[in-house]
Amino acid sequence: MINFGFLLLGRLNLEAIPSDFVTRVGAIMVLLAPLSVAIFLTITKRWKWLYKNWLTSLDPKKIGVMYIILATIMLIRGGIDALMMRANQAISVGSSNGFLSANHYQQVFSAHGTIMIFFAAMGLMFGIINLAVPLQIGARDVAFPFLNAVSFWLFSAGAILVNLSLVIGVFSIAGWLAYPPLSELKYSPGVGVDYWIWSLQIAGIGSLLSGINFIVTILKMRTKGMNLMKMPVFVWSVLGCLSLVIFAFPILTATLALLTLDRNIGTHFFTAGGGGNAMMYVNLIWAWGHPEVYILVLPAFGIFSEIVATFSRKRLFGYTSMVVAIWAIVLLSFSVWLHHFFTMGAGADVNAFFGIMTMIIAIPTGVKIFNWLFTMFRGRIWLSSQLYWFIGFVFLFTIGGVAGVILAIPPADFELHNSLFLVAHFHTMIVSGVLFGYFAGISYWFPKIFGFKLNDYLGKIAFWCWCIGFILAFGPLYILGFMGATRRLNHYSASLGWQPLFIVAGIGVLIIALGVAVQILQIGWSIINRKIYQDKSGDPWDGRTLEWSIPSPAPKYNYATISVVDSIDQFYEDKKNKKKPSSNYEDIYLPKNTPFGLLIGLIALTFGFAFVWQIWWLVILSLIVLLITLIIRLSNQDMEYLIPAEQVKKMDLKARGIN
Repeated sequence: MINFGFLLLGRLNLEAIPSDFVTRVGAIMVLLAPLSVAIFLTITKRWKWLYKNWLTSLDPKKIGVMYIILATIMLIRGGIDALMMRANQAISVGSSNGFLSANHYQQVFSAHGTIMIFFAAMGLMFGIINLAVPLQIGARDVAFPFLNAVSFWLFSAGAILVNLSLVIGVFSIAGWLAYPPLSELKYSPGVGVDYWIWSLQIAGIGSLLSGINFIVTILKMRTKGMNLMKMPVFVWSVLGCLSLVIFAFPILTATLALLTLDRNIGTHFFTAGGGGNAMMYVNLIWAWGHPEVYILVLPAFGIFSEIVATFSRKRLFGYTSMVVAIWAIVLLSFSVWLHHFFTMGAGADVNAFFGIMTMIIAIPTGVKIFNWLFTMFRGRIWLSSQLYWFIGFVFLFTIGGVAGVILAIPPADFELHNSLFLVAHFHTMIVSGVLFGYFAGISYWFPKIFGFKLNDYLGKIAFWCWCIGFILAFGPLYILGFMGATRRLNHYSASLGWQPLFIVAGIGVLIIALGVAVQILQIGWSIINRKIYQDKSGDPWDGRTLEWSIPSPAPKYNYATISVVDSIDQFYEDKKNKKKPSSNYEDIYLPKNTPFGLLIGLIALTFGFAFVWQIWWLVILSLIVLLITLIIRLSNQDMEYLIPAEQVKKMDLKARGIN
């Protein structure tokens, strides 16, 4: 007998609605956030404005802002997951089972890692790249503006799909990297792993497209005279990062495709009982996963290079060695993935090789840290909040690096690999090396995008909350790791004496949450009390690179006139020599706004949701609509509009405050 219900709705039924109290609260919060925004837009009659100026925009600065807003939302969501885990660990001891069931705890654990890496950190990274790279290389736009919008909306579709699992169905319990056999159909028969697969698959394709786009932008759209060795170090770091993206993300795409086939048509690539090998999955996921760490951290290193030089009011020390160090990290990042599974029995020779390579990759990072410190040496230091983030990074990152060298020793790793010591090490590297860098970068380039600074005093308070909170949150985890506490632990015996340390860790997470609240307050306070940014004598904020040569905020066309670069510090040289901006204005062609990027994102979201729930007619319909959408878009020849030179001149003079 034909099951028409399954044909129409697949696995979707009323049982997909959350039943336990905690999940329902989470679902309500997920639904209330967009509903509140929709009500506000309706009351203020801003829907048309939002659609016309933002949702259909191809301006990389606006796309960058949308990336950062979405990443911030995901950071808060991931932070709530962290609070839930630490609170549960603090009380789930002895006869108490906490407020999360074991199954729900594993969902929270998996969602936290997935969201923080794929959507919070990656979103902040691509946001800053969109904001800063075209400005730093003297380009009016990116190489493929429409592709840039598609990348963002695919990223957004993946983020929405992760959060949909709170409202309809469940999320994966297989961890943030979904190792088989736990992620195979036999042990995870529900939709959780499928939600994980398709949110990552869709967002990962968007990241790959972004990587291609910005590599072409950097290599082909630099301003006149800017050869590779005159590029800002931030641009070099982005070029290295995105080179890793285009080599590593196809591995992730293929790995997720194989796991999808295992779960849906029984191919058994990773099922030992069916002739497959789970270790092949682990090799593949970490062949992507360890370069991913450097994908995230390299742009942050580039940001620190800009900030240290600016607020030390000196040239960056060792420019060439910085560039060499970036590419050493890029190349070596593909030679260390096996240190993630020293305990899997690969043998002494293999373990020794990867242990040595893990220690070697620390050398170029050390070169960069010493170059930053030498840049500060005898500099005229301006202790801004941006420099606070850098100093905190050096302190914490060094601690995490030492812990990493310990873990690079295979015999030590045998004891510590599955413990909270490893969790503490990983978070030390990612929080200090990635989030601190991106927070500093957003604050540093904020006046260039919006025309006013963020309140520096509140920025310093936020830093201290993050730094102190982090030490309290993860310092105890190093100790607990030595005491035998393992990862994914949701309950433990009172006789072990671990509870006080878990309580301290929970307090640390609360202080970090306070830091996030202060950062939100910082933005709100700065908007209310904003003053148009103006250069003041002795204020180092202008930096040394090209993007500071244009008015704040940067106009939609970026540069009214194209500069010629003769030096890595061209803007500084022009200021010193009192060189006036060029008056050679010309016609500018900019891409027209288009709804097709948003539409492709919605189609991808529909496809992913339909595949998760096995609504096959909707899967096929989504693919057909996607094909039609692409044909219509590619057949549209009217994709640009003209700003005449005379109008460009008027806009530029007005932006510079010249009558």
